[in-house]
Amino acid sequence: MSVVIRLARAGTKKRPFYHVVVADSRFPRDGRFIERLGYFNPLLPKDNEARLKLDMEQVKAWLAKGAQPSDRVMRFLDAAGVKKRTARNNPEKAVPRKERKAAAEAAK
Repeated sequence: MSVVIRLARAGTKKRPFYHVVVADSRFPRDGRFIERLGYFNPLLPKDNEARLKLDMEQVKAWLAKGAQPSDRVMRFLDAAGVKKRTARNNPEKAVPRKERKAAAEAAK
């Protein structure tokens, strides 16, 4: 069973609110979860303390058990200093789609 720490959407239409949960990776995003670790409210300003709340002791315990954080949760953990996030690099993203397609056909 692969366990992930991810966001589960709550809130209403056009008013997102997310719970940070530990879940089996096979379960749906808003479906069954193992434990709730905190919440994230993207509507609040970034400097507001109530924007993100995490139980760091529980997060560290789940990471020690082998749970893999999602990309967004990894950003939160990096900002808190719990786990280092590696920088991503996709040099092909800047190349226009037509040119990428032409280069792929030329390589064949």
